[in-house]
Amino acid sequence: MNDWPQAWSDDNRGSRYGRGSASAQPEGARVMRQVRRGPAAPPGQGYGGVPPQPSYVNGQGHGGYDDDAYDDGYNTGQVYGGGSGGSGGRGMREPRPAPNWRRRIKVTSITLVTLLLVTSVATYFWADSKLNRDVDLSKVIERPEAGEGTNYLIVGSDSREGMTAEQKKQLHTGSAEGKRTDSMMILHVGSNGDTLISLPRDSNVTIPSFKGSDSGKFYEGTGRQVKLNAAYAEDGPELLVRTVEANTDLHIDHYVEIGFAGFANIVDAVGGVEIDIPKDIKDSKSGADFKKGKQTLNGEESLAFVRTRYALARSDLDRTANQQKFLAALANQVATPSTILNPFKLYPTMGAGLDSLTVDKDMSLWDLASMFWAMKGVNGGDGKSMNMPISGNSPNGNLQWDRAKVKQLVEQLKNDETVTVSSD
Repeated sequence: MNDWPQAWSDDNRGSRYGRGSASAQPEGARVMRQVRRGPAAPPGQGYGGVPPQPSYVNGQGHGGYDDDAYDDGYNTGQVYGGGSGGSGGRGMREPRPAPNWRRRIKVTSITLVTLLLVTSVATYFWADSKLNRDVDLSKVIERPEAGEGTNYLIVGSDSREGMTAEQKKQLHTGSAEGKRTDSMMILHVGSNGDTLISLPRDSNVTIPSFKGSDSGKFYEGTGRQVKLNAAYAEDGPELLVRTVEANTDLHIDHYVEIGFAGFANIVDAVGGVEIDIPKDIKDSKSGADFKKGKQTLNGEESLAFVRTRYALARSDLDRTANQQKFLAALANQVATPSTILNPFKLYPTMGAGLDSLTVDKDMSLWDLASMFWAMKGVNGGDGKSMNMPISGNSPNGNLQWDRAKVKQLVEQLKNDETVTVSSD
């Protein structure tokens, strides 16, 4: 027996309640506005004792509720939280605005540029603080007049300062006291091509009058003739610059020096230098042991290569040619995007190089960068590399410069003209 009130029987509930519906439209959307709770009950009675409920139809209901007072969007057929996007329903979400890509790109670009500027400025001051500006060219007296372009005197010294006994053994440097110049070059940077000129260390030169770099005492020139590297050994960089200027009449604008250990550290920091060795080389004094052909040298091998002289036919002249070739290749390796744009390679390379360099007090990072780019250009064929023209040997056995060619070469450099003088 069914105890449910007649109004709540299964038959009266119709097929829409509890039995599913084939329609995809929600019940409220299909019937809500016309729903009635069944036929009106006798006055005072509801179904099964339930009080009568208001009829929600358009217009006024039995309970006194009209559409304006009660209709809150439920009678419109809209489903809560959905609908067609009308502005009157509650629970409706406003459509998300489209991304402003122009603004995003602008903000990102400004952020990246700012970060780049901050990093660049910080790097500049960090690098500038690491330069050893220990050479005072203001101590050099009786200097020739400066010409066009910029002239760098680049010196490789045999300084063993800071090297351990193990490092000296590994790099085959020996343990000699003091410092001597192992290589000397003049790099002219100008608008008509850059020129790299090696000055053989056995070049015969005259020591001029000079003022002591430490004592300030004046030493009168006596015409004393020595090998060029003796000037550095006697009173350091200032006397070397004074001697080069007095014997060439060429004004030196900047001085750059690097020692044995620093040279090897730079090569290792950059990941080695690729170079084509023209013939087999074996030299027990420098530690060189190379086969002919293209190969990548590490720091130890590079130092042995540039120091080799006894295994070469022309000794010092062939060695200066090898030094030019290697330094240009090193500059080319440093000034590449793979090094400059890679902070994991750039900072170690800069750190090793700047810690190892000794420069004059007026040298800036821009001057140093200009020097490296010029050396890279010489290696790439945009300039010229040569030895100082030699005419033979002097009476004391040193290499004698060809004075006529030297004079012509210096005039071309002073006027920043294309160099036409040859070493031969």
